[in-house]
Amino acid sequence: MQLTLFLIFAVLAVAGAVNLLIQRHPIYSALSLVTVMFALAVEYLILGAEFIAFIQVIVYAGAIMVLFVFVIMVLNAGEVAPAPKSRVAAWIGLPVLALFAILVIGQVYGAFGATQLGLGEYLVQTGPVGNSLFHDFLLPFEVTSVLFLVGVLGAVVLAARQNQAPKPAIAQAEAEEPKAMAAGQR
Repeated sequence: MQLTLFLIFAVLAVAGAVNLLIQRHPIYSALSLVTVMFALAVEYLILGAEFIAFIQVIVYAGAIMVLFVFVIMVLNAGEVAPAPKSRVAAWIGLPVLALFAILVIGQVYGAFGATQLGLGEYLVQTGPVGNSLFHDFLLPFEVTSVLFLVGVLGAVVLAARQNQAPKPAIAQAEAEEPKAMAAGQR
């Protein structure tokens, strides 16, 4: 049963990741990323890492995705215009993709084909994880926080510049023309 659930949510995570790449609208891509995050959280639960699963949902599917959606809304990103497609890339890309998939499956099967993997046997306690995070990995943790903060500030600055862009001279003349006409009629 555990292996079946593991495979179902693994397929769901891969499908969500592929959908993230295919979508043209950024909000739909963000929702696909949420699907991937929840599928990974279930994978962690099945493997017995409950703490990591809850952190996955709270931090990534919760806080980080809210940050992504906020940045998308601030930048007012719309649907991406489709680019012209290359037929040569399609004819070469699909066989290369199939060959790559066959090679990866062969390597995974060769490495793990006869091995029985135990699911849910590893016990994770929150104390050592917290100790490690805030003692051994404090600097990378804080650098990541600052990196996210800089990303949000950069998005806000870029959005503010787009809204304050100077009007072209023709647009300014057209905007002032009705005012001049209204002043002349009085």
